[in-house]
Amino acid sequence: MPASNLDQLCVNTIRTLSIDAVQKANSGHPGMPMGTADIAYVLWTKFLKHNPKNPNWYDRDRFILSAGHGSMLLYSLLHLTGYEVSIEDIKNFRQWESITPGHPEVGMTPGVETTTGPLGQGFATGVGMAMAEAFLASKFNTTEATLIDHYTYAIVSDGDLMEGISHESGSLAGHLKLGKLIYLYDSNQISIDGSTDITFTEDVAKRFEAYGWHIQTVDGHDHDEIEQSIKNAKAATDQPSLIICKTHIGFGSPNKQDSSSSHGSPLGEDEIKLTKQNYNWDVDAQFLAPEEARTHFQQAIESGAQSNKAWDDLFASYSSANPDLGRQFQDFMNHVLPENLSDLLPVFEESESGVASRKASGQVLAALADTLPNLIGGSADLAGSNNTTLSGKDYFVSGTSTGQNVHYGVREHAMAAALNGMALHKGVIPYAGTFFVFTDYMRPSIRLAALMKVPSIFVLTHDSIGLGEDGPTHQPIEHLASLRAMPNVLVLRPADANEVSQAWKVALERTDGPTLLVLTRQNLPTFARNKSNDVSGVQKGAYILSDSENDVPDVLLLSTGSEVQLAMSAQKDLRSKGVDARVVSMPSWELFERQSKDYKDKVLPPSVKKRVAIEAGSTFGWERWIGSEGIAIGVDHFGESAPYQVLFKEFGITTEKVVEAALSL
Repeated sequence: MPASNLDQLCVNTIRTLSIDAVQKANSGHPGMPMGTADIAYVLWTKFLKHNPKNPNWYDRDRFILSAGHGSMLLYSLLHLTGYEVSIEDIKNFRQWESITPGHPEVGMTPGVETTTGPLGQGFATGVGMAMAEAFLASKFNTTEATLIDHYTYAIVSDGDLMEGISHESGSLAGHLKLGKLIYLYDSNQISIDGSTDITFTEDVAKRFEAYGWHIQTVDGHDHDEIEQSIKNAKAATDQPSLIICKTHIGFGSPNKQDSSSSHGSPLGEDEIKLTKQNYNWDVDAQFLAPEEARTHFQQAIESGAQSNKAWDDLFASYSSANPDLGRQFQDFMNHVLPENLSDLLPVFEESESGVASRKASGQVLAALADTLPNLIGGSADLAGSNNTTLSGKDYFVSGTSTGQNVHYGVREHAMAAALNGMALHKGVIPYAGTFFVFTDYMRPSIRLAALMKVPSIFVLTHDSIGLGEDGPTHQPIEHLASLRAMPNVLVLRPADANEVSQAWKVALERTDGPTLLVLTRQNLPTFARNKSNDVSGVQKGAYILSDSENDVPDVLLLSTGSEVQLAMSAQKDLRSKGVDARVVSMPSWELFERQSKDYKDKVLPPSVKKRVAIEAGSTFGWERWIGSEGIAIGVDHFGESAPYQVLFKEFGITTEKVVEAALSL
């Protein structure tokens, strides 16, 4: 069979599998896979370096379907090229317990590199993957051996480019000159509401040219043009590339091509038959993958195995010649931390004046910078406030990608997604900082980090009304409650500098989801420590910081962060009034919830119903810990602009109010 006919057979196999799966599910998006099948086919059969039998080998190319609604395109490719995605999985598209969900989910389907669906997220996550590749290549490649040499490819859509996150991450990628980043833009000019003429009329080519990207425009159904454009993109080594592929959504459908009606609904039985006639396909066959097409696609199995083996052989010789680098590379990729991590963490002496927890965090980073050479972080133009700079380390810029410090600029959306991309890529430990209130801009990426179970670390300072004069726009009130409500997010709000050290230990050791370190602007006292209140209790989420004099306290004082000092002060005042209180520092609800019932009952005895919670934020959720008889002292309204001491007094976040509440119980 002539190659051109074989190519067409293969492309139509992708299309018809996608059409049939959506129709059987009676749900999905057939138009995008039909329109982008040519682009994907050329990329996957002529360029993509991957091994279907070992989807996670280190030097594979990464492929992202940022337009995740077109997931059947990816599932068809995975099935046809030999991944563990069976025809039954294709038939169970969007069904209960299938590995082919409505949008691609990493960890569920072999070969899926990142969870996509919220438009723009895949685009931005890929930037982080390319950053990790550049960092590791600069770190490990030698004149004798190119150990790291892979690309990050994505298919992106009109919707991806409309979302604001694509503007931020596109700008960042251009600034960093990420030449291994190649995006194919499915420019079909159709959105759910109709033609993009009604909403999206900017000149995309000029926009990305202004960002510093390499730009090409091709016919997205012409295989020769697509192939040459990818070759050109790979040759542009100091620019990310955007290949604008002019395509037809619902390609081949007589009545739905170039129409929004093919975007988010099945074509329907009658239209499918007409479409298959256009493809010269068996109109009565469903889920047909002709043997000629399957054989051609599955060449990826052999070529992938060869590429993988060649890399394994290279790594063996590399490790022999560079044993230290070889071990370090494996440690990086396997998230191996120093065995003496606890010993490396700074220990802070008792101090009434203390230090702000954001500054203590900076000191922890300084202590770890040399020992964790794959720790890479920065902030959204707030490094001086967030204390996120690794002292003595270079900045990640074009030409010096080994820099461990990153200037993200005022781009919280892009920064958070880039962290996820780096964490998904593996090999680096990514963190980034901003003010806690600006998690409003990062929430989609934090949620995806939790969903994907990736260990992104977010350093969030200026954690309450304690930031003072900047006023209510910058004072986070509801943020602790809202982020605690998000599944698989670990929130840590340490009460003093030593709790900060332990919080960082928890964050670094976590591998199954994101960690949020919520830190103060203002100084906090550093508490005295002994065996009874060892700071390692942070690792259990809550612990007895200062116990009652009797075995069973009269009242429990529960608190986090900067308000723990108020509980400590109130305990003394209550004792003078004949009330025996226990102070419980509770930096992480999530960690505490994971503990045994015996431990939780030891810290919070069920028999003690008189409980006061103190936190300078929304009281929402505290009822879980204080019960129906307890009192929560907090801030259930927006803040004001004033010195923080004034705000705490005026809003009733004081020792006196804690004592008053305890006595009222």
